[in-house]
Amino acid sequence: MLEIVDRLEHKLKTLDDQLQDPANSSDIKKIITLNRERRQLEELLAVARRYRKIRTSLDDARAILRDSSDTELIEMAREEAAEYESQIDAVEREFKLKLLPRDPNDDKPSVVEIRAGTGGDEAGIFAGDIFRMYQRYADRRGWKMEILSSSESAMGGFKEIIFSLAGENAYGRMKYESGVHRVQRVPATEAQGRIHTSAISVAVFPEAEDMDIEVKENEIKVDVYRSSGPGGQSVNTTDSAVRITHLPTGMVVTCQDEKSQLKNKQKALRVLRSRLYDRMMAEQQAKIAAERRSMVSTGDRSAKIRTYNFPQSRVTDHRIGLTIYQLNDILNGGVDALIDPLMQHDQQERLKLESQSV
Repeated sequence: MLEIVDRLEHKLKTLDDQLQDPANSSDIKKIITLNRERRQLEELLAVARRYRKIRTSLDDARAILRDSSDTELIEMAREEAAEYESQIDAVEREFKLKLLPRDPNDDKPSVVEIRAGTGGDEAGIFAGDIFRMYQRYADRRGWKMEILSSSESAMGGFKEIIFSLAGENAYGRMKYESGVHRVQRVPATEAQGRIHTSAISVAVFPEAEDMDIEVKENEIKVDVYRSSGPGGQSVNTTDSAVRITHLPTGMVVTCQDEKSQLKNKQKALRVLRSRLYDRMMAEQQAKIAAERRSMVSTGDRSAKIRTYNFPQSRVTDHRIGLTIYQLNDILNGGVDALIDPLMQHDQQERLKLESQSV
């Protein structure tokens, strides 16, 4: 493990040399990539250096206990060894977790699709609530949100809304949100005061770049039509709305939010490209061992992952059995209270698999 720390220190020096190299100063994209890699390495080295300090100090104390005949020195070494032994297992485990390979998609922007499911008008209203939850979450994390497509429901909220989130580790955190989200509450449309259960689905994809997936013009069919509002009424006098059908897969993407047909087409292509990339990644993941597919970040999107219970102010994530009585804070963007434990669980499962394969 100490050799790994030395290699990380050498890698940091190499990155610093590259950042200071005048030949790279004009390549903005490369500088951004190097800075991102350096920042991630610094986070890893913070744990690595702590591990090295404790490991070295523990070894020194044990050497004194083994070789010294000085009673006072032995007593001091015994106290130090006991202190370091109480810390070494935890910091070594943290170091191993940090060393786990990162998903190369984690730093990509994410494309998020929210769709109303069972529950009629209440499902559409809840879809709006969850969209605003992610909107506030993005604000807290300093991410940029861009709405790509939306279809409002008659009673407020959305039948469907698609948006992108760009920022540090955007997909790496949002990928844990894919699945069915269920709400239990008294709907505004309920006259008898009875609690109803409604559901929405959330799908999260890494936003694909041109280099990730190629969409050829001869593989798509583009239809244009007039945009419509919640009640089906036309809200535009020109054929600006765009429907793209990917002929090889049958995937259909529509976009009508922009007044420009070109902008709608560009947004629809972004969504299509990301869906195709996600499909390609899913096919690759299907080849991985069954235990890896059971991890929370790669679960079935049709599975119920979370319940929001309003009468009890309770949120339960069913994948790891986590229950939090902080509904209002979570809906106001405090989603990290759910995502952080999911990420930790995922890392621990991966660490088990790594240790079993050694």
